[in-house]
Amino acid sequence: MATGWAGDGAVQDQIDATVADAVKRARSRAAKGPSLKRCEECDAKIPEARRKAVPGVRLCVACQSAHDEEEKAFSGYNRRGSKDSQLR
Repeated sequence: MATGWAGDGAVQDQIDATVADAVKRARSRAAKGPSLKRCEECDAKIPEARRKAVPGVRLCVACQSAHDEEEKAFSGYNRRGSKDSQLR
């Protein structure tokens, strides 16, 4: 199969880069430190069960849900290897 200017293994390199980006992004968003007893955004109480289940939790369920909705806009598509980004 002709791949144009793409080198051997270019497809796998793009897949690996996409996975590496997702892992890096997830690790950077992971909570660190002790869990909070009150939400850092709305000051609602964070239940003990949530603090045990999610080490380092900083947000109540409602605020975390709002953040998760905002994150849905993020695309996991790796633009570094896309033809469109190479043409710009």
